[in-house]
Amino acid sequence: MFEKVKQLLVDELSVKANDITPTAELVNDLGINSLELADLILLCEEKFGVEIKDEDIQKFISVGDVVAYLEKNAA
Repeated sequence: MFEKVKQLLVDELSVKANDITPTAELVNDLGINSLELADLILLCEEKFGVEIKDEDIQKFISVGDVVAYLEKNAA
């Protein structure tokens, strides 16, 4: 799942692959802004067939947080 999320960040949000680690913070380390985070959420919902609740989005600090959520909730 990490590799899929990493590829999504590289392909869709133009994040450098070398910067993406499970502990990399979306905002502080990868420079993702709120609009890009919204895009990432939508892409994850479409790609992995999961509905991500607004209150869960606030818990997405690192790449690992997104991966863990998807592993737990993806169809």
